[in-house]
Parts: sequence; structure tokens; C-alpha cells
Amino acid sequence: MSEIIIKTAEQIEGIRKSSQLAGNTLKFISDYVKEGVNTLYLDNLIEEYMRDNGAIPATLGYHGYPKSSCISLNEVICHGIPSEKTILKDGDILNIDVTTILDGYYGDTSTMFTIGDISNKAAKLVEDTEHALYLGIEQVKPDNYFGNIGFAIGRFAKARKYGVVYEFCGHGIGMDFHEEPQVEHIAQRNSGEIMKPGMVFTIEPMINMGKARAVIDEKDGWTARTIDNKLSAQFEHTVLVTKEGYEILTDVGEYDIFK
Repeated sequence: MSEIIIKTAEQIEGIRKSSQLAGNTLKFISDYVKEGVNTLYLDNLIEEYMRDNGAIPATLGYHGYPKSSCISLNEVICHGIPSEKTILKDGDILNIDVTTILDGYYGDTSTMFTIGDISNKAAKLVEDTEHALYLGIEQVKPDNYFGNIGFAIGRFAKARKYGVVYEFCGHGIGMDFHEEPQVEHIAQRNSGEIMKPGMVFTIEPMINMGKARAVIDEKDGWTARTIDNKLSAQFEHTVLVTKEGYEILTDVGEYDIFK
């Protein structure tokens, strides 16, 4: 296993700038997420915004991934490929996941959006998943165990009878797209590596209304769906361990996720 990189002050500043751009990309695209829009249109706008701001999309061409963002609707857990055929409709919930490369540094974030009149259960799933993310973030502090992030998320989600996806996880980031460590979203208390100031990683819980399992689309090799076709939600931030606790590098303030 590779060592977890402790970032220098210069590296942290570069990652912070990229992360802020990633966050602002989601804020920018929020104005265009509405009923009747296709997801390829959103992806094209996302790529244009990144490039106009001096960055490139990290997902484009990554291990053959064909688009500049991941847009995952309803039962799709993650890695949904934007398409002209996928048109947003009333009642949909969707995750948009973006990763920027700015001056060689990476920033990664995702958020949920809802379209029109969604069900009460769907609204609760979205709300609870965001809460789960922040429960995980609250565990970020020097000398704590990485496993306590997943323990806090998993305990909350299981108490509400959700499935916590274990086949995908958060990850170190900054100098590369995926670095050590893996950040599990369901874990035993006081397990895993120890957090130290200067570590940067994502926390990105994927919470399912039903079973935790994922099934990968055999045709495109990317799209991960719930095994029982029930709804899934995800939120993600890039987080820095500071001397006092944490800094959410991709946080750019509030914007409307309900459309």
C-alpha cells in the first residue's frame, strides 16, 4: 500500500483553488438543471465552464470514461454517463459529480438535484444522505481513525434502514485523481489509518433506499445501479485535515438543489 501524502502548504493552496472551482462548477450548472433538459447538454456546459476557468475535466478519458462529468439518475448509484437520450423529468433525483484539474491539482465534489414533485421518501433520502456526509466530515481531525468516518455514516444510515454502498468509497486526492487512503463509508469504530494534518481526501457516501449492492452496466462498463432498482443518493466533498480539525475545500456556499 502506498503512503498517504501529507500535502505542503503550496500544494494545499493549489488543491484549494481547484476544489473551489469544482464547487463553483456545481453552483454554475444548478441554474440549468431542470425538467426537459438532457444530461449531455449539462455535461457540455460543465466542460465549457471548466475550460473557460483554466481547468480540464479529470473524468474525460480517465480509464476510457467518455464524458466530463458523471450524472446519475434515480437508481443509478454513480458513474452515470451523460447522454442526449437521458432527459430530466418531473420526480427525478440526480447526482452530478465533477472533478477539476487546475494547474495540475485536483478537486472533486458532487451534489444531488431534484426535479419537480418528488416523493416524500425520495426527499428524505436526499436529506439524510447529505446529513450522513456531514456526520462523516465531523470525524475529520488529527489523530482520529479513518474508520470512524464510515462508522458514523453507517450507524446513521442503518438506523434509518438504508443500504450503505460498500463497493465504492472516498479516496485521497490532490496530486492525482485517486490516492491513498480509501475512505470507507461503512466501517468499524477505531479502524484504519490515522489522520494527520495535511491529508486531503474525499468523503462521498452513497446511500440506497434498498439493498447496498451495486450492479455495473454490461454494455457501457461504467453505470452502477442498485441491485433492486431502488433509489440511491450521494453527496461528496474534498476535505483537508487541519491542525484544529478540518476544512471543506469544495464548499462554496448554498445553492438550490430543488428544481
